[in-house]
Order: sequence, then C-alpha cells, then structure tokens
Amino acid sequence: MDPLVSVIMPAYRCAGTIAAAIDSVLIQNVALELIIVNDCSPDNVSEVLAAYCADERVRVVTNEKNMGAAKSRNRGVSMARGKYVAFLDSDDLWMPGKLAAQVQVLEESGCVLCCTARELMTPDWKPTGKVLPVAQTITYNDLLKHNSIACSSVVLRAEAAREFPMDHEDSHEDYILWLRVLEKYGAARGINEPMLRYRLSNTGKSGSKLHSAKMTFMVYRYMGFSLPKSIACFVSYAFNGVKKYYFARKGGQHEA
Repeated sequence: MDPLVSVIMPAYRCAGTIAAAIDSVLIQNVALELIIVNDCSPDNVSEVLAAYCADERVRVVTNEKNMGAAKSRNRGVSMARGKYVAFLDSDDLWMPGKLAAQVQVLEESGCVLCCTARELMTPDWKPTGKVLPVAQTITYNDLLKHNSIACSSVVLRAEAAREFPMDHEDSHEDYILWLRVLEKYGAARGINEPMLRYRLSNTGKSGSKLHSAKMTFMVYRYMGFSLPKSIACFVSYAFNGVKKYYFARKGGQHEA
C-alpha cells in the first residue's frame, strides 16, 4: 500500500534517543513511510538504525557530507511518496494516534498544515509539567506575532513542502516555511492536545535564548520585511515568547 504520510527524520548525534523516536512513529495507525536521513552522524547511529532495516516502512539514506537539519529534511521531502509529509526530530516522541487525528483534520478542513500542542520534557525525559497549547485556527498574522507551530508536530501537504523547501539555516528555517505556507494557502489547523513530547536541550540550535532571538529577527528579514516591520514583529514575538514559557497550561488544563 502506498503511504499516506511520509515521515522525515534527520539523524545526527542521536544514537541515544532515535530508537524511541522511531518506535513512536511505527506505532501510528496510518499507512506511512519513515525516511531517516543520516547526516554523517559521528556516533553509532548506523548500528541503531540497522535494527529497523527489516521493516519495509523504514527507508534510511546517508548524506555524502554533513548538510544540516534543513537540507536533510529537504532531501527526505524530495523522496517522499505520501500525500502528506510529517517532521519528527530524532529526540522527540509522538503519542499514539497523532497522525490519524491530524490527517482527519486536514481532510475535513481542506487546510494544508496541521500542528498539535506539545508537552515539554527535560533532557532526561522527565515531565516539566508544562504543555504549550495551540489555537484551533492559526492565521498568517497570528504566526507573525508568535510561532506556536513546533516542527515535530507538523503534518503538511507534500506539494507545499516541496514548493517551499527549508533554507536559511542561520535562522529558524521551519518558521520561515510555516509563514510562507500560510501566506499562500491560508490558515493552519491546530489540535490542542499534547500529542508531541518535546525534549528540551541546552545544546541544540535554539538552546541559547539570545541566539534564538537573533535567529527569529533574521526570519523577518529573510521574509523581506522592512526594518521597522521586522522590529515590530520581533517585539510581539518576544512578548509572546515570555507568555508561552511562563504561563503554559499545566496538567492538561486548557487556558482560558
């Protein structure tokens, strides 16, 4: 059966976490393929992946040289056979039923992008008690003020992913992609349930808040915004970022 969803997973320095991520994909109750792009990882991730080669849903490709997460995702998207593309980082986890719920929303709404809420986990997978919610409808203007879309929560129409490949890895390349998609195709849909377990890390690309802020400002510049508009968007983004992490709903309770 042809896959309905193509799951794209870059792999780099993730031998200790990727098996759990893969397992969370393979328990999803939709027809899928999992495309793992080994980005010349220097650890023993190849040995971990070897255990999954017998599963016909799993496809592993290896870059000839280290390309970074954005270009690795683009390579996976170029190979995708599904109607939809989903992204999952190798240190995050999905809850059972996530893909089926999102595909249903996309099919019923006609939208091209769907995301979910996420539960924040510590680097050693302990719950933080914080859940970052998403609105049922996310417009382009909403997204300019606050990026509520977590990359590992997204399911996206494959043609839109191919139309807008991720670039500008010196910024938040996924944020640029969401903005471009919503600007052309209209609002995204959100499922306000924590179907993503998001692992916090101080060593990742966005680990430094100052560095992450600089990358966010670059997003607006790469979108072609004027300096005043970029500053205005960034101020709103910073304000909402504080709200997001300090006033996240706890214990599954919805915000008012």
